[in-house]
Amino acid sequence: MTGRVVVGGAGGFMGSVLVDRYRASGREVVTVGRAGADVDWHDRARLAAAIDGAALVLGLAGKSVSCRYTADARREIVRSRVETTAALSDAIARAENPPALWVNSSTATIYRHAMDRPQTESTGELGTGFSVEVAKAWEERLFRDDLPGTRRVALRSAIVLGDGGVLGTLRRLARLGLGGANWDGRWPTTRARLDAGTAHRQGSRHGLQRFSWIHLDDVARSIDHIERHDALAGPINAAAPNPSDNRTFMRHVREALGVRVGPPMPRWMSEVGAAAIGTETELILKSRWVLPERLVASGFAFRHPQLEEAVRASL
Repeated sequence: MTGRVVVGGAGGFMGSVLVDRYRASGREVVTVGRAGADVDWHDRARLAAAIDGAALVLGLAGKSVSCRYTADARREIVRSRVETTAALSDAIARAENPPALWVNSSTATIYRHAMDRPQTESTGELGTGFSVEVAKAWEERLFRDDLPGTRRVALRSAIVLGDGGVLGTLRRLARLGLGGANWDGRWPTTRARLDAGTAHRQGSRHGLQRFSWIHLDDVARSIDHIERHDALAGPINAAAPNPSDNRTFMRHVREALGVRVGPPMPRWMSEVGAAAIGTETELILKSRWVLPERLVASGFAFRHPQLEEAVRASL
């Protein structure tokens, strides 16, 4: 592929890798973000100039969801996604030569807690709660405006495995002997968390919540594949074709690190630990069972289809 790539949110885990990859292939890359980016989000004139004539726009911006879901954090999680998506949409609408493709981040968390069957683009059922509402608002803003010259894709990514991200945290925990399966269970909550949709309700046992994932290399390759296939538009699941479960995933992490001991982590331990490091247990206790129906149907071949190999390649 050729042509300029505009990357919004280029400083994150995925963005930095994709920018390096595009530049290494010889493509011109313009980054959009805060300090250190080529274009600031608030400079609408420069953003419009960067997007005019570009071949590909990637929207990856958004505050990390690995935080405590306070009222302030919830507002920032939504604002950082919706406002940056709106800025890209406005710039594309103003372009004399709009980009052929706009791929915007979304999340496989948009689907319900699934223990009974996998969720695909055609048969998946959307869930409820704060995280799901964030994903819905993100995708709604992506598809809201009339942009007839630009194909749009909401990339519903599962947990992304690579050198960093979620595996960076799990590496440290596993080496401390805290790399066991995360067991769900009952946990008291408050009316405020119930009203905000941030309270995780027990939905699985003994670390059997499903774990859908994708290696970062296959995220990059899937975007290349989407760019080549004009028929791919709308929501697309970015997930490996062989989902696992939490218990198996944590075992592969321990084995890759040479850690022999990893006792199960009951819900109360996960809750205490999540509060201590400033995150939420939903990220490990929600059952995400997602399949890449549209990617597979269009002929995409995964380089990392098996979890054990993907974990070892990442660590």
